Amino acid sequence: MSKLKFLRAVCAASVSALMAFTATSANACTSFLLKAENGEFVYGRTMEFALPLHSKLMVMPRNFTIQGVGPDGKDGSGLAFKTKYAATGMNGLDLPYFVDGMNEKGLNGGLLFFPQIAEFQDVSAADAANSIASYQLLTYILTQFATVDEVKAGLSKIKVNRAPLAAFNGTLPIHVTVHDASGNSVAIEYVGGELNMIDNPTGVMTNAPGMQWHLDSLSMFATSTAAPVPPLVFNGKSFPQWSTGGGQVAQPGDYSSQSRFIRAAFLVNTAPKFKDASEGMPIAFHLLNQFDIPPGAIQTLAGGAAGGGVAGYEITEWAVSADLKNGIYQFRTYDNPAIRQVSLKDLDLDAKEIRYISIDQPAAATDLSK
Repeated sequence: MSKLKFLRAVCAASVSALMAFTATSANACTSFLLKAENGEFVYGRTMEFALPLHSKLMVMPRNFTIQGVGPDGKDGSGLAFKTKYAATGMNGLDLPYFVDGMNEKGLNGGLLFFPQIAEFQDVSAADAANSIASYQLLTYILTQFATVDEVKAGLSKIKVNRAPLAAFNGTLPIHVTVHDASGNSVAIEYVGGELNMIDNPTGVMTNAPGMQWHLDSLSMFATSTAAPVPPLVFNGKSFPQWSTGGGQVAQPGDYSSQSRFIRAAFLVNTAPKFKDASEGMPIAFHLLNQFDIPPGAIQTLAGGAAGGGVAGYEITEWAVSADLKNGIYQFRTYDNPAIRQVSLKDLDLDAKEIRYISIDQPAAATDLSK
């Protein structure tokens, strides 16, 4: 048993009594977009889950045929489509579909958990051949489109059905964040069986509630500031703040998706200026540090909506940063904080099959004692 699996098993046993009385709706993915002074863009994202995703880095070539999954959950019963663009990114559960990724044109995106709200389209048998499963949605987007405008124009031409995924005992409930190399961002949500595409000026996405709710909530924190706060004065006596950072005392500090959205938007808005994407990628990882879930901080219930429905706790399984113009995709994992990367220009984008690259390289400490 790996160290990670052992820790999860111990946690599941030790908190089982508490979980019997405590419900949770935590689903802790956080994503954002940063802009460099030269107009390049950097994407950052964490993946938190309690259900181990066993992700691998995946390279999907051009001109590769994907069998769509219809409402019955069977490969080939949905829309068959050929990849127009090659892409790389993370998969999950050993499936040949992207959970997060970027294509050769700089279109980038991620699936984020959206339980209890996501409701995909009711697809009839006659329409099944023009539909895909929810877990194929990002793969379709990355392999068919080059820009956010193309996504908006093209996505309404297909259906996203309610095909079940065995690991979730039903439809995978997700919404999608999408960005292009020009910095355009859109949130894609299926609610009440309808497709909603919401322009996202913040570039930030977390989980439920929906994107419009998150955007509206920013108004409650309009006075948050990174600048020093002037002292409060009563009858000529000054009462200065005791510490720097006082301009954010009203910001929530918990791990809920609502609170993470506020903090991520604040950090993106106050991030230092950087020259280009190569300087921005380390900044993205520093911002992502603020959303790295300490083991045990978010507990989940067996059969619940959160974390994939397993008893235990959520962890940050991996975090990524992507340079949208230059096609560089970096990542680190729970067991190994060292940053690793692939570059689309160095990959075989015309291969005949999907390539899977392990991300389980062990961590190594550098001994400086001698």
